[in-house]
Amino acid sequence: MPIPLPPDVAVDIKGNEVIVRGTKGELRRCFHPHMSITLKDGNLLVSRPDDEKIHVALHGLTRSLLANMIEGVSKGFEKNLAIVGVGYRAQKVGDKLMLQVGHSHRVEISPPAGISFALEGVNRIKVIGVDKELVGDVAAKIRAVRPPDTYKGKGIRYQEERIRLKAGKVGRVTGKRK
Repeated sequence: MPIPLPPDVAVDIKGNEVIVRGTKGELRRCFHPHMSITLKDGNLLVSRPDDEKIHVALHGLTRSLLANMIEGVSKGFEKNLAIVGVGYRAQKVGDKLMLQVGHSHRVEISPPAGISFALEGVNRIKVIGVDKELVGDVAAKIRAVRPPDTYKGKGIRYQEERIRLKAGKVGRVTGKRK
């Protein structure tokens, strides 16, 4: 399937390295040398040398990575996180994120290059960037600070994530003790 290029996106292909520039930023990535990437009539085309299993897999991977690069530099990506728990909160100090999530100390998270944080209130965090892989990685690291508890539901979770709560202790079984 060809990947259509929006009018505000420019693509440079140098061997197996592809550089994509758009309004949100620039991304570059090296792809497998067996995959050939061509720009034709405003579309990116990915082709493989033959139908070997590894080449079929690399073909799909290369196409989806290129499509994500183009979407990232034109629209951008974001992951939404929710903080659930009494006294749990987040705040921005400069470009860093400070989390109070039940530890004895505040947890400070610095964004890598190309990532920014936005807060909606004290319990909603947005991780924003052009690289889909990096946005997901940073969101996973924030979630790992305090993953959701399966008994009470407290912790940091993805906005769309649903936690199945366990029942917990039901009570002591009545009867004679020996």
